[in-house]
Amino acid sequence: MRSFLLIFSGISIGFWISWPGILIPNNWLCLHDIISNSTNEKISLKVVLALSPKFILKGQDNDIASKIRIISDACFR
Repeated sequence: MRSFLLIFSGISIGFWISWPGILIPNNWLCLHDIISNSTNEKISLKVVLALSPKFILKGQDNDIASKIRIISDACFR
C-alpha cells in the first residue's frame, strides 16, 4: 500500500511539473475543444504553434504518446 501511494504521488507530481496548468479547469476545456475540433478536421492555431519542425518535416504518423504530448503542451503549459 505504501509503495502504491509513493508511485501514485510520484506520477502526479511528475505530471504537475511537466504541465503546471493541468489543475486549471479552463485548460481542460481547451483540451476538449481541440479534440472535438479535430474530428471536424479543424486544427487549432495553438496546436500548430506547439508542433516542432521535426514533427512537421517527418510527415508520417507518430505514436499516440507523442500526439498526447503535443496536445497537452498546447493546453497545459
